[in-house]
Formats: sequence, structure tokens, C-alpha cells
Amino acid sequence: MSIKVQRRKLDKSRAHYKEAVKHLPLGVSSNFRFWGEDETVFVHHGKGARLWDLDGNEYIDYRLGYGPAILGHCNDEVDKAARDNQYVGTVFALGTEKEVTVAKLIKEMMPAADLVRFSNSGTEAVMAALRLARGYTGKDNYVTFEGSYHGLFDASMWTADPEDMKDQSKDPKVIPYGQGIPQLIRNLFWQVPYNDAQRLEDVLKKHHDSIAAVLIEPILGNCCGIPSKPEFIKAVRALCTKYNVIMIVDEVKTGFRVGKGGAQALYGIEADIFTVAKAVANGYPISAIGGKEEIMRKYGKGVAHGGTYTAQAMSLAAAEKTLTILRDTDALDVIANYGKAMQEGMHKVLTKRGIPHSFTGHYSMSGLFFSAEAPTTYRNWKLSDYTFYDTMAGYLIDMGNEITTGFHHRSFERPSVARATTSIATAVTTPESAPTMMVFASAQPKRR
Repeated sequence: MSIKVQRRKLDKSRAHYKEAVKHLPLGVSSNFRFWGEDETVFVHHGKGARLWDLDGNEYIDYRLGYGPAILGHCNDEVDKAARDNQYVGTVFALGTEKEVTVAKLIKEMMPAADLVRFSNSGTEAVMAALRLARGYTGKDNYVTFEGSYHGLFDASMWTADPEDMKDQSKDPKVIPYGQGIPQLIRNLFWQVPYNDAQRLEDVLKKHHDSIAAVLIEPILGNCCGIPSKPEFIKAVRALCTKYNVIMIVDEVKTGFRVGKGGAQALYGIEADIFTVAKAVANGYPISAIGGKEEIMRKYGKGVAHGGTYTAQAMSLAAAEKTLTILRDTDALDVIANYGKAMQEGMHKVLTKRGIPHSFTGHYSMSGLFFSAEAPTTYRNWKLSDYTFYDTMAGYLIDMGNEITTGFHHRSFERPSVARATTSIATAVTTPESAPTMMVFASAQPKRR
């Protein structure tokens, strides 16, 4: 994808990149932050629904750090809570009081949260959840779904090969995301098509004696928000019970975003183990593993779990304030209503221009496709034509709309309370490159 630099000046970001690349691979701390030698943007600061780069260019942020800033950047209440708890200290290799406070909030809001353990990131939480499932069951193998993303660790960094999908009569090869992932791991798991319960049962029926867990994202965040069909995710729950396999629901993206009880409450299911992270503390580093008491009690009784920075005091305070706001106000309704209004506005603009399109996912975690019918599987998505989106995105970023780019998060947008509480102009580029602007009304979350 080519990101245009026609309206913006990037002199300072480009100069900073030249210095950064001397000290950091690609000049950044995450591969996905590199947009090209002349296009990579460095942030000066963010506030609410907006961010500003080193050159002073202003952007409406439709990515929100890939989801964490659910209340907007630098939320005053959350940041004050973190600062106020700074007096506690940083890390002690001992517990603090707010661990219990935040654990109680998670238990109150999330189904299946009999007990909670904290970690630092979504990746760490899923790693700990899979280890727990293996320790509890005494089995090593696991099942994932095509298109799912469970973090950057060897057990989950595998995908159906897009280059091997043209022949729909056979399953594509499963390959690692990149180099450095041991091929031996491929012998430990099965990967089956999303939204296909029969294919899952075929695997479980034959191999359940060696399978510890099924890992599932209720909504495929890295596939533009493709959702589980209700009958599918309920079938997954039933099959895990039937074959005595742990159901791990990865709510790193959906937890405290699609509802106060996450996707589990939305779909009416309960996991054996679940993970949450991104929206827990509005950007402060913290994640959590929750689950059934009998399973969770294995931590410390055979299953190792810990971390030097786990349950850091400021992150706990930020989590307490964020979750309290999400619980006690209409914040999530505001976000969903904004997402709905955004879709309706884009639909009007695109329909007027005769451009086929469709939407996927939840209103607070949705994707846009330039096709009449939205995909329901990873294979459908990878075989779709997103040339128009990539072209449009390059222009929108130059117009001050910080949206997702590239393979991993294409067209997956995340509304926030901050963006719903300001008048937001979203540019949609027509085939003739004439921008049409849509403005959405303000709405303030109300305390209950």
C-alpha cells in the first residue's frame, strides 16, 4: 500500500527516522509501526480521539493503539488515578491491595471469572492460559482457527498460507508468520476453518485424547472483525464440553469493548479460561487471565505463572478507573452508537457513488469491505479484493485520518468514547479522488 504525502509535511518525522534507524531495527519498536523510510510517522502526543505527529500534523485516530485507548488518549480520570497511585511504588516482588480490587471488578463484569491472575500483555496472557490448560488436562496439543491472532509467541504464530488457497477443494498449508519459529511446533496443533463447527468436531472426535484446548477469538480482529456466527461459537462451547477439552476464549480485543461482559456475555457462553487486555486500563500495560476455579487453582499447584512487572501499581489504578467508568456509565453504548452512525454515514456515501460494500463485526469493532457480501472466514477474506481499500487508505492517512494499514489489521476500526464525544469528520475517497466528509454529533457518556 502506498501512503500519500501530498497534504502533510513529514520533515521532522523523516529526520527522526534517519536517527532512529541507527539505533532500532526499522527505526521502531514494533514491526507494524514501520510504514516506509519516507512515510513512517512518529507521534508527538495524543489527546482524546486525536494525535499529533512531530511535524504538527493532526490525525483523527481510528486505531487507538490497536484498541487499548477505549476512553481516548490521555483520559483525565484514568491518568489522575494512575498518578495518584504512583506513591505506592513500582514493583516489589510482592502483592498490593489493588490487585484484589481490580480482580473483583473483572469477576463482577465477565462471565466465567471465578478467579483472576494478572499479566502484562495479551500475548503473555494467552501464553499463560495455554500453559494452564495443558497443566490442568495433562495434554499437550491444541486447536486454533484460520485467521485468528493470539499474540506473538511461537505456539500461535501460524497461519493458513494465502498462496495456497486458490484450490478450494483442499486445505491450504499452514505456515509460520516468519522466520525463527521452530517447525517442530507444527506437530502440536490443528488449525481449522472459522465458523465451521463440523470441521472442529472432526478433529476433536479423532484426537481429543491429546488435545488440551481450543483457542478461539469471538471476533477475528486481524481479519477486519469477522464475527463468530452465534450458532458456531455455541457449538464450539458444546464440543469442548463433549470431548473434555478446555475452551480458551481470547478476549484480548473484545473484552470490555463489545459489552461490559465482553463477547462471552454477547454470545451467551462461558469459557473455561479467558484472556482480556487491550481495553482493561485505557493503554496502561496490564492483562488478565480468568476462568473456572477448579482450573485456575492449578496456578501455583503445578503450573508456573508470574512476572517481574505483573500487576504494577499504576497499571492497576488505571484499570480500576477504566473498568469503573465502563461499568457505571453508558460509555460502551456511546461507542457502539457511534460505530453504528459511522457505518450508516459511510453506507450513504458509498451507495451514492454506486460502490459495493459491506460491514463486519460489532459496531464497536468493525470492518469495511468493498464487496456486496462480507466474508465469514479467513479464506473468504484473503481471496477478496482489497485494492480499493488500500488505495483509499493511502489518501485518508494523508488527509489526517489515522486508519489501519497492511495485512494484519486492514480496515478494522475501533470507536472510542473520546471520538464519540467530539465532532468527527471522516473522509471517504471516491473513485474520482473527490473526498466526501461525514460529521457525527457529540454524545457524552452518562453516569448511572
